[in-house]
Amino acid sequence: MDLLIVGAGEIGRWIADTVGSDESPLDATISFADRDPDVAADAAESRDADVVPAGGDTTHDAVCLAVPMSAVPAAVEGYAPRAERAMVDVSGEMTEAVTAMREHAPALERASYHPLFAPPRVPGNVAAVTDATGPVVEGITAAIEAGGNEVFETTPAEHDEAMETVQAGAHAAVLAWRLAGDDVREEFHTPVSAALDEVAATVTEGSPEVYAEIQRAFDGAEEVAAVAREIADADDEAFASLYEAARGDREERERHE
Repeated sequence: MDLLIVGAGEIGRWIADTVGSDESPLDATISFADRDPDVAADAAESRDADVVPAGGDTTHDAVCLAVPMSAVPAAVEGYAPRAERAMVDVSGEMTEAVTAMREHAPALERASYHPLFAPPRVPGNVAAVTDATGPVVEGITAAIEAGGNEVFETTPAEHDEAMETVQAGAHAAVLAWRLAGDDVREEFHTPVSAALDEVAATVTEGSPEVYAEIQRAFDGAEEVAAVAREIADADDEAFASLYEAARGDREERERHE
């Protein structure tokens, strides 16, 4: 299989390494295209991969979009003519991505994948919407699973709604805690604050542009801010009610696990 990866950043390199690994069931050749040719060349250099022009006209068995979420609809339209069998994306937003692929690649195999981790923290869970399956999509899914990842099916709506909680809301809460808090001696940390500090370090090790994209793409931060204000303003009775509601949500989740 000849795979063109559009976007040679961390996620683009992750899918290249995953599809092209020794564990992968695919016999794949990889090409990179990026708006910055130097980035594409750097990604290709250590992976026995080719570099093709971002604005070129080469065709490939499959095209995988690893571009910012906001760029996906235009990228689908631009690169669909260069895909002969399949088009997939690993952008992290699914509703607009799947809609664009249905419109511009109706005759192709189509899938949207979202690795729910930063590439340095592989393996992990990968959400997937298999919109039109076939041997290429099945092979890519198998390659992701062969890398030790857990691929689970979802829908665009379910995925994007979940991202409001697990990405936009979670990141907003963690960043707000880090920004609002003062530096304290290590000895003062409680198990809760130490865990939060570790999570905040994880969130802030990435690219601010990526996290800004998440906040633009998904709601969630406003809800966190509103509840934080409720907690700050609550009297004893209101606080107890909020506390019990939070405990109840946790217990409800545990009953369903």
